[in-house]
Amino acid sequence: MSLDTVKHATETPDVEQPWAELGLKQDEYERIREILGRRPTGAELAMYSVMWSEHCSYKSSKVHLKQFGEKAPENDALLVGIGENAGVVDVGQGYAVTFKVESHNHPSYIEPYQGAATGVGGIVRDILAMGARPVAVMDPLRFGAADHPDTKRVLPGVVAGIGGYGNCLGLPNIGGEVVFDPCYQGNPLVNALCVGVMKHEDIHLAKASGSGNKVILYGARTGGDGIGGVSVLASETFDDTKPAKRPAVQVGDPFQEKLLIECTLEIFRENLVTGIQDLGGAGLSCATSELASAGSGGMRVELDTVPLRDSSLSPEEILMSESQERMCAIVEPGKVDRFLEICEKWDVIATVIGEVTDGSQLEIFWHGEQIVDVPPRSVAHEGPTYHRPYARPDWQDALQADDANKLARPANAEELRAQILQLVGSPNQASKAWITDQYDRFVQGNTVLAQPEDSGMVRIDEDSDLGVAVATDGNGRYTKLDPYAGAQLALAEAYRNVAASGAKPLAVSDCLNFGSPEDPAVMWQFAEATRGLADACQTLGTPVTGGNVSLYNQTGEVAIHPTPVVAVLGVIDDVNRRTPIAFADEGQLLYLLGDTREELGGSAWSQVVHDHLGGLPPKVDLERERLLAEILISASRDGMVDAAHDLSDGGLIQALVESCLRGGKGARLVVPDALDPFVFLFSESAGRAIVAVPRSEELRFTDMCGARGLPATRIGVIDGAEIDVQGQFSIPLSELKDAHEGTIPSLIA
Repeated sequence: MSLDTVKHATETPDVEQPWAELGLKQDEYERIREILGRRPTGAELAMYSVMWSEHCSYKSSKVHLKQFGEKAPENDALLVGIGENAGVVDVGQGYAVTFKVESHNHPSYIEPYQGAATGVGGIVRDILAMGARPVAVMDPLRFGAADHPDTKRVLPGVVAGIGGYGNCLGLPNIGGEVVFDPCYQGNPLVNALCVGVMKHEDIHLAKASGSGNKVILYGARTGGDGIGGVSVLASETFDDTKPAKRPAVQVGDPFQEKLLIECTLEIFRENLVTGIQDLGGAGLSCATSELASAGSGGMRVELDTVPLRDSSLSPEEILMSESQERMCAIVEPGKVDRFLEICEKWDVIATVIGEVTDGSQLEIFWHGEQIVDVPPRSVAHEGPTYHRPYARPDWQDALQADDANKLARPANAEELRAQILQLVGSPNQASKAWITDQYDRFVQGNTVLAQPEDSGMVRIDEDSDLGVAVATDGNGRYTKLDPYAGAQLALAEAYRNVAASGAKPLAVSDCLNFGSPEDPAVMWQFAEATRGLADACQTLGTPVTGGNVSLYNQTGEVAIHPTPVVAVLGVIDDVNRRTPIAFADEGQLLYLLGDTREELGGSAWSQVVHDHLGGLPPKVDLERERLLAEILISASRDGMVDAAHDLSDGGLIQALVESCLRGGKGARLVVPDALDPFVFLFSESAGRAIVAVPRSEELRFTDMCGARGLPATRIGVIDGAEIDVQGQFSIPLSELKDAHEGTIPSLIA
């Protein structure tokens, strides 16, 4: 079959093209023809199809995402915001930190190991492309029912992929979540986060400027993996002699990525690039069009110079391949030789594949024949914008009316004790050590907090002990009950987790996981959650610096719970002042901070004991969250508390069990007169934390809380080897440990 060149496309306007098989709508295809003034070539059609996909163009979500910019709070720390590979914030002492969370959900269901591994690899390259050294990763995960046979297939592969890739890179995995719920059956959520550190002057952006500057592709060779969902080979327009099936999921090589990281950082140190972009989703189609679109001119690429793993690849496949461990750099001609020398030193393949032009088009050639001639912005930044219809679902009122506060409660102290053991041994509340022990949390030697702490924390300057903390949170059950409040609760919990460890929250990245945008009910959930998150970020002063939207997360007609995962990054001046969750010193006083109300909607108790989802989630009070954070940060800095743990899923009793088991010390509690013992232990009211206060600091601490108007109730003391709720029950730590630690291994191992 002859090559479909620009000339041929111009001369044959009526050739049928497989736009529908490539995921394009008819009006989108007509729009491409209008932009080009002709039908697209096969290569151009391939580029538009991947770049105008939901994953790359955000066509259903960007009308809502713009709120993150419109409502962005004033924040002097923000150095790079939404629109680049990752956001960047100033953390002081000349340091900048970049972080981002993204999804790799669908590939991880198809091929759990490689899907999860390449999710880690992709987010690490996003951070690297900003000019930063990656220093830590995290992974918020969601799976189907813990006892479902397919969970046993998917979870171990995902965990092995995350651990295998991250451990080989030498990056500590410092946090994340693991949540089980039947709604994720057949559609697990595998979100990956990376944090990187650089000096302010080392920030790099994705743009191709300077006519005559060279375009260099470096890293792994390009293969046929990752072409998958667009089904290039189903089309008769493309060369039918090619292999009939390509792997849909990218294949990762962490050792190649490690070389790429060190090679790129040395290139940065010698100031050899004017622009850089990693190759992730949409591969070369994305990198070339985005670099050219953000630059000052055009770009010419000789596609046949791209190093291949498979010589049978067509031009369309090369453009769409999502092979891993690749980067694209813009380099001045006089610096090319040194750039290539460094790549050779690190055993990284590097090839000049084109140059920046003074024109306005992205032009791609194949053995001298022009196969692409497009305005780069039309590919990268001017894709379709959908105003999807959305409407509050007709079942929402009934769901909220099914009040969890009316569920049957334990009739006596014995039942209360039994339900506590049932809760702490349930899959979502049980220890995740079987999973996290497969990750190296302390490689590089700068990890100061990691799972199961409230937030992960790493030292970024060994002389001053400056550090950053990151937490990710998201409760799909809350968000199903009330998408606006649920998204705010996700932010509030991550914000609270960072503050509980002693760090000041600075900025947000998010991964918004939802069902099909073609369903008005799902689109309403998305619109409400986005609005809620934007409003809350504005109130708390934490700008959204970037993130990811993952749609079509559903099995058949059944969507997952709306699951906005929110990552909050904070800074701490001295990591030696960090606050752990462990209760370690007998005699210290336990204080409950915040107000406890009868709030059980979406709670862990309602799920574990009654398999129930209904009512309203806990109320959100963002000003209270801000005040609580200020108290926790001040108390940590000034040595007034030795341990702190936020209260969230499972309420006070869950936090208490985790802190007691972590420190190996028990606690004696007294139920406040104003509270029912059940509500005291199981309520999930937000804006609360439990702290361990040395007796010598009690007066100073309570005076601070009183002066600032934060309720602080003394509820007990660290003591013994059991949790003793006076007048109710006691449970030995050994019994709690067995319940807490045995669940996941028995289900998964």
